[in-house]
Amino acid sequence: MTPANQFGTKLIVIGDHNEHHRIQVESILSEAGFVNFLVVSNGIELLESLRKFQRNPEDIGLIILNGSLPECRIDEFCLSFSSIDEGIGIPAIVFTDESAELNSTQVRRLSHLSRQGVSLMTKPIRECDFIPLVNMSLILRNERHLRRSQEEQLLNELSERKIMEARFKYLVAHDELTGLANRRSLEKRLQLAIHRCRNFDQEGALLYLDLDRFNMINDLEGHETGDRLLVETVSLLHGTLDSDHIAARIGADEFCIFLENVKQQEALSVAERLRKALDGFRFVTGQDSYHISASIGVSLLESRRLASHPSVLIAEAHQACYVAKANGRNMVQLYNDKDTEACTRRSDILWVPLIREALMENRFFLVFQPVVRVKDGAITHYEVLIRMKGKRSDIFAPGEFIPVAERMGLIHHIDLWVVDKAIDFLAALPEDQSHVSLTINLSGVAFQDQSLLPLIKQKLEMTWISASRLAFEITETATVANYQQTREMIARIRALGCHFALDDFGAGFSSFDYIKRFPVDYLKIDGQFIKNLLHDETDQVLVKAMIDIARKLGKKTIAEYVENPKVLSLLKTLGVDYVQGYLIGKPEPHLLDKTTIPINEIANSSQATQVA
Repeated sequence: MTPANQFGTKLIVIGDHNEHHRIQVESILSEAGFVNFLVVSNGIELLESLRKFQRNPEDIGLIILNGSLPECRIDEFCLSFSSIDEGIGIPAIVFTDESAELNSTQVRRLSHLSRQGVSLMTKPIRECDFIPLVNMSLILRNERHLRRSQEEQLLNELSERKIMEARFKYLVAHDELTGLANRRSLEKRLQLAIHRCRNFDQEGALLYLDLDRFNMINDLEGHETGDRLLVETVSLLHGTLDSDHIAARIGADEFCIFLENVKQQEALSVAERLRKALDGFRFVTGQDSYHISASIGVSLLESRRLASHPSVLIAEAHQACYVAKANGRNMVQLYNDKDTEACTRRSDILWVPLIREALMENRFFLVFQPVVRVKDGAITHYEVLIRMKGKRSDIFAPGEFIPVAERMGLIHHIDLWVVDKAIDFLAALPEDQSHVSLTINLSGVAFQDQSLLPLIKQKLEMTWISASRLAFEITETATVANYQQTREMIARIRALGCHFALDDFGAGFSSFDYIKRFPVDYLKIDGQFIKNLLHDETDQVLVKAMIDIARKLGKKTIAEYVENPKVLSLLKTLGVDYVQGYLIGKPEPHLLDKTTIPINEIANSSQATQVA
């Protein structure tokens, strides 16, 4: 592209009082492809015209001047506009003639401006010299603009990089929303505090503060409102704490505050002051007002019981906070390593990875305990129980890991695993054991899991196992706690042809009204009534009542924990339908090689002989 094509629309200002000369200049420029001209005849008009472009000097491409333009000091004028447009300057061509309209001083000054794009040209005009000079002036101006843009872009990039580096350094140590220190920064400060405590006996305390029901407000009002609540909470903390206390945000609504050089009583006093301040705070959003409170755990940094690492101190304060929440929220709790809740939480933390690994590595296995019909000794079905293998081939009973799985949200995985493997076990039995039925233990929350019913349907369809060979056990306490939802799910599973047993029957007598309407086939009498049945007349009366109630409701009774022939004999007398326990058979990974148990012989035996 030629310069004329590229810059043809750029404005060219022509300052010339000689009409003949001006027409000649315009004609040469027009023939070269330039079309946009502004013509003035003296210096005053020139200044007035250029003043209009004060804010947009880049719109002017070139100024062409007659060296003898009236009312214009050409050298001073060129000096002024050569530095405009942020130092780039507007190029100019000044025509002189051999009669020297400009004195030697002016010519010398104009010559010095050649670097700013001022060129001198002697009359008369020769097109072969003039147009190349015009083109060169416009190209140089464009290149200066381009260089300036590149310099500005580089400066902006450097500035942005410095800002980003500064921001990154800030975020490495601070929480972006609240401006508080983050966990990393807190741990560095705690490491220093541990060092001072170890070497100089400087003690302190860490407060772990967790807002009560923050998630409820966050869900109801949205995350922006939740963020505003956190900011207002931090402002309240700053107004309550002394300036030398170190505050950090280490979770969504969890904060830590380290108090230097304080004893137990002072630390508890500060924590209580914070609790009261938050308890008295009302968070207003729109038309609604929320009461805010916090549970606060306190862990002491003491030379006699020195934490080995900042994470240990934080974990202790967190556990104390957990106990405060468990005890009703909106309270202060001092960490106690003998606290049952804290011990349970520590135990859960250790168990969770073991349970997850067992699930991934298939280290669970099933065992089967026979359930015998009392009237004829027939083994009507087996109760399915779960065990877990440790890494060293040690075996863990369900009482060790099931409660942890329930507390830590892993129980649904275990429930589904048991159902899946139990049906596979039935499908793999030989033809001569096609009569075997299984009773599967499920957790109290199993029937809130919407994936349970589809799994049972799918497994029954894939294996061709009759649904009547499956019975599911659920505890009475779980049934009452989630009555309606559990009842609906049980009804849907029973519609497939499966049976149900209510475990721990009698543990809650207030639930009898529920049992009357509950769709189960078996009532399994809680083992606490069986263990002391021989020596406790009250238990005998209660068990008899349960058996009678079950019979009236059209349900069968199962007595577990049968470990003594005399207990078995008494249960026969009381009219129980089925029994299970170590006296009848222990849980084993395989089924018994018999279909009946000599119940009458065992019941009449004088010794507590176990039958394998």
